[in-house]
Amino acid sequence: MFFKNLLTYRITQSIDLSVEALQAALASKPARACASQELTTYGFVAPFGKGEDAPLVHVSGEFLLIAARKEERILPGSVVTDAVKEKVEEIETEQMRKVYKKERDQIKDEIIQAFLPRAFIRRSAIFAAIAPRLGMILVNSASPARAEDLLSTLREVLGSLPVRPITVKIAPTATLTDWLKTQSPAEHFYVLDECELRDTADDGGTVRCKRQDLTSEEIRMHLSTGKVVTQLSVAWQDKLSFVLDDKMVIKRLRFNDLLQEQAEQDGGEEAAQQFDASFTLMMMTFAEFLPELFVALGGEELPQAV
Repeated sequence: MFFKNLLTYRITQSIDLSVEALQAALASKPARACASQELTTYGFVAPFGKGEDAPLVHVSGEFLLIAARKEERILPGSVVTDAVKEKVEEIETEQMRKVYKKERDQIKDEIIQAFLPRAFIRRSAIFAAIAPRLGMILVNSASPARAEDLLSTLREVLGSLPVRPITVKIAPTATLTDWLKTQSPAEHFYVLDECELRDTADDGGTVRCKRQDLTSEEIRMHLSTGKVVTQLSVAWQDKLSFVLDDKMVIKRLRFNDLLQEQAEQDGGEEAAQQFDASFTLMMMTFAEFLPELFVALGGEELPQAV
């Protein structure tokens, strides 16, 4: 149950996020299969377990876990384009007339409707952890668009969800660039071996380094020409490693082997206990890690009181 990516959101106003209220809200919009003429559906699923009795909210101490599933029909654009072209050519040949845009668009819609029942179906799930006491929602994704799909659907079923992406007072690019230049990040943080450097000029280039010595002369030369760091691989204590970018997206998050082994020991043999143990340990780690990260990046930027 360890998240691999992380987007962080601040709950900005008091809202009822009790297990009962959340369970009832999610149950009003369950995930379902696409009907024959539907392109996509979106709804909530049990984060662990299957069947109608599986709860839509997994509770572990003060932390809550939810999950949503998107189902979509995959209709390749090239297939539709070829079919439209073939149909237009057929009409123009048989009826000796030109097919214009309005009719072409109508033909395209008809072809899509005809092809939909035979289209492949793709399912994808996304998880979010809610920590009411910490005032945060954490989404297991590196895509803000995917995270917003989940949050907007959650807002729909709850009636309100006052959240905003967590931001910091100093631009992350400035902090990451300083960390790389000085090789002296904040306490408990360590620069690893991957970075992305970008020229600030409009037509400037980008340099990506993986498994490189970031103290090398080559890296110093890039920094001396004015390039800034837009991604940097970092470790925290001896517990986590990750890549942080200039948009505050935490990617390729990895918990060290000792933490994973501890979760296995705490969980025992049962799958449900393993799931619960790993989720609990992950959230307890985040509760310590994220405040330290925000401070290291200059402190969280809080909305001004009205």
